[in-house]
Amino acid sequence: MVPLTNQLPPSLTALRFNNRFEQQLPADPITDNHRRQVEYACFSYVKPTPVKAPQLVSYSKEVADTLRLTIDDCESDLFTQVFAGNTLLNGMAPYAQCYGGHQFGHWAGQLGDGRAINLGEVADQAGMHHVLQLKGAGETPYSRTADGLAVLRSSVREFICSEAMHHLDVPTTRALSLVTTGEDVVRDMFYDGRPKPEPGAIVCRVAPSFLRFGSYEIFASRGDHETLKTLADYTIRNLFPHLLDKADSEIGAAHYIEWFNEVCQKTAEMVVHWMRVGFVHGVMNTDNMSILGLTIDYGPYGWLENYDPNWTPNTTDATNKRYRYGHQAQIAQWNLVQLANALYPLINDAEPLRQCINDFASSYATQLETMRAAKLGLKAFQADDATLISELHKVLQLIETDMTIFYRGLADLNTEAQYQTDDQLLAPIADAYYVEAQLTPENKAEICHWLRQYQKRIRQDGTSDADRRTAMNKVNPKYVFRNYLAQLATDKSEQGDFSLVNELLEVFRHPYDEQPDKSHFAVKRPDWARERAGCSMLSCSS
Repeated sequence: MVPLTNQLPPSLTALRFNNRFEQQLPADPITDNHRRQVEYACFSYVKPTPVKAPQLVSYSKEVADTLRLTIDDCESDLFTQVFAGNTLLNGMAPYAQCYGGHQFGHWAGQLGDGRAINLGEVADQAGMHHVLQLKGAGETPYSRTADGLAVLRSSVREFICSEAMHHLDVPTTRALSLVTTGEDVVRDMFYDGRPKPEPGAIVCRVAPSFLRFGSYEIFASRGDHETLKTLADYTIRNLFPHLLDKADSEIGAAHYIEWFNEVCQKTAEMVVHWMRVGFVHGVMNTDNMSILGLTIDYGPYGWLENYDPNWTPNTTDATNKRYRYGHQAQIAQWNLVQLANALYPLINDAEPLRQCINDFASSYATQLETMRAAKLGLKAFQADDATLISELHKVLQLIETDMTIFYRGLADLNTEAQYQTDDQLLAPIADAYYVEAQLTPENKAEICHWLRQYQKRIRQDGTSDADRRTAMNKVNPKYVFRNYLAQLATDKSEQGDFSLVNELLEVFRHPYDEQPDKSHFAVKRPDWARERAGCSMLSCSS
């Protein structure tokens, strides 16, 4: 480790760590960093692996502001050394979490932070806690056969997408920084027996907590109900304190049920937002589901470009499509059932847990209707709108249609003019279509029929086009972090040019604004990216 120095910027060294997780939960008594089954403990102490030549790629100004870090702090050498894992600040006590999980529907046993190391928790001015976590910082007891490292391509994707999702108003973990390590990491990107070296990188992720459904499953699976209760009580006291009458309240079955119900509601809200912006997580295993309803673990995710509810960005999931776009709510519910099973020993009554699961389904359905109505600029969802929306989804699948561009263009449709030709109707959404030859007379007629039904529905609301456009443009983004953009940023970064990473980070700070000088980032996926690795589907390799 690089030793602490007395010549430190005051804001960075003024960070005060209040490491509640380590202070209140059982630790692994073994401190040697070797792969093993860790029992009766929620975490293991482990230090990041020093790297040779870290270089700062980018940082999030907003996250830095939350932590009260200045520009000078973030652009200092110390910042780079700390968030590359080479230097520990006073109060940091790095550790890796123990958890399990269901992967692709099957129990996988102990998983844990195999390439993530938590540096500690910082409290902001409002008293909110933020866990600082390095992803790609080296081996931990949970690394299994892996090296604990991460490559630049996956790190660029996680760094930018974390911040883009926040500005899209999607619940998410955040990202403070991205650094390269100056070292190569060998990865078999396609799992085809052809590994190759790639530039290594580390992302500093930030969240109130990185607890997942699998954090509770692991102890239930082992019959370790004492640690399960300790962790559940810690979670309620520190992350859901509003469920208690007072800090010293005794926690019982009613609290666990209330807590689980809130997890269900937060999860429903998160998935509705995914559906709104066309995000596909790609690997919704229970170890990738946040107990806080945050989007977590940005692996083989993707953005729905061609509107295909059966699309998944994960090559591992290409056959069964378990985690496809249109199935995300059902998978979230399945995952919640697994969490309910894990919490059952604390409650010993299945019925209230079952009711929470049912409430998830009904809440999701209601939120989905509201969201879909908002995307269309309707004042409120009405029963008859179900048919309009159902017909829209058929129209979107008639030909290859870009979801983001379609909804954004629909806001510009003239609904006030009584008579328009088919070409006039299609003009605002013309850019959404990938293959012009697919716009046959039959398909045009069907699309225009729907557009006229939509015009009629808007006129029923009595909403002016100007007001409708304003409302729609607040929920339908102009810019989303398409996979081909991530690939372009990676290609440049691998050549030592980080300009596109920083330009995209700036663009996605305002994803609902027009930004005319950045409109080239709002176009359809180019033909060269249709089948290129990293632009269409991705593996879990990082």
